[in-house]
Amino acid sequence: MSLFSKKPTAKEQMRQTDRVIRKTQRDLERERHDLERQEKKLEMEIKQAAKQGNKEALTVLAKQLVNLRKQKTKTFAVGSKIQSIGTQGKLMQSNMKMADAMATTTKSMAAMNKVMDPQKTAATMKEFERQSARMDMTEEMINDTLDDILDESGDEEEQDAVVSQVLDEIGIEISGKMLDAPSAHKGALGSKSKTDVSDDDIERQLAQLKAL
Repeated sequence: MSLFSKKPTAKEQMRQTDRVIRKTQRDLERERHDLERQEKKLEMEIKQAAKQGNKEALTVLAKQLVNLRKQKTKTFAVGSKIQSIGTQGKLMQSNMKMADAMATTTKSMAAMNKVMDPQKTAATMKEFERQSARMDMTEEMINDTLDDILDESGDEEEQDAVVSQVLDEIGIEISGKMLDAPSAHKGALGSKSKTDVSDDDIERQLAQLKAL
C-alpha cells in the first residue's frame, strides 16, 4: 500500500464491509448447497449398504453423515452471525449519519449565535413597534384632514353635476324651460295618481321634455 494513499472515509469503509459480508453470505450459501447434495448421496449409500448387509461400510457412512450434518448446522450459525454483524454495521452507519447531522446543526447554531446580538435584536423590535405606532397615528391624522377638506360646501355642486349627467344619459336635459314643462309630480310627495300611468304616457312626457 502506498504511503500517500488517501485514507478511506467512514462511509467508504462501511460500504466495503457490506460488500465483504454479502460475498461471505453467498459463499456460505454455496457451501450449504454442496453439503446438502453430499448428504443426499450419503443417505443413498447408507441405504445401499444396509441392503447389502455391509455393517462396516454402514458404520463409516453413518459417521460421515453425522459430521456432514454438523458442518451444515455450523454454516447456518455462521450465516446468522454474519447477518447480525451486517445489521449492526448498518445501525452504526445510521448513527454516524445522525451524528454528522447533529454536528452540522451544532455548527450552524454556533455561527448564528455569534452573529446574532439578543440585546440589539430586542432594541430593533422595540424601535419597529414604536415607528409602526407613529405611522398609524400619522395616517389617521392625514385621513381626518382629507375628510375635513372633502366635506366642504362643494359637495352640493358636485352632486348636482352627477344628477345632471345621469339625466342626460337617459335623454332628459335640464334647462330653465323645464320649470314650465308639464309635470306629473305636482301633487304631494308620495301621493298616488288617480289613474295608472302607462308606458306610452311616460314616453310622451319624455318627448315633451326633449322638445323644450
